[in-house]
Amino acid sequence: MSLQLPDSGAPTGPDGRRHAPSADRNAEAILAVLRAEAPTGRLLEIASGTGQHAARFAAAFPALLWQPSDLDPENLVSIEAWRRTAAAPNLLAPIALDAARPGWPERYPSEAVLIVNLLHLIPDEDAASVLAQSASALTAGGTLFLYGPFLRDGRPGSDGDADFDASLRAQDPRLGLKDRAWVEAQLLAAGLRPRVVEMPAHNLMFVARRA
Repeated sequence: MSLQLPDSGAPTGPDGRRHAPSADRNAEAILAVLRAEAPTGRLLEIASGTGQHAARFAAAFPALLWQPSDLDPENLVSIEAWRRTAAAPNLLAPIALDAARPGWPERYPSEAVLIVNLLHLIPDEDAASVLAQSASALTAGGTLFLYGPFLRDGRPGSDGDADFDASLRAQDPRLGLKDRAWVEAQLLAAGLRPRVVEMPAHNLMFVARRA
């Protein structure tokens, strides 16, 4: 089923590149956390979407090998188009990756994993698998960065989040914002030590390190 989302990214040209305004709005806040916390080495970005973040973030971290990925073929086209326009030789070609399916972590060991605005778009069992697999992909001392809107004690952080959550659940009752406590429990069970950073527009960033 194709979800109706408020900001999925409009085409910007014949090369297949798409532009999502939300990726511009949240980029600086995410970058601030990455600048303070990101290790060196390889970073795997899961569900890279339009590819805007990959192009912008890779350019900001020239010593970090940036691996974008996605499951949607149209997204892969857009990510590659953004890669070609980016002044970032450390930005790798995107890979097709279903992060909820077991078996991929041994192929993509990474010092960091970044997940932006994904968990609310997939069922709980898939979200749990994505977090567990991502934790397994981390090298010793690696860090998982998880950003998006989340519930707090079962309640949305704003009226806008409540409307967004209701819209997702109306399209598919298995979808919707995940609760902060549920996410923390998943990360702890995966062997990570999470802490939460409050972000603009009622979003959260989980910074979860492997011992």
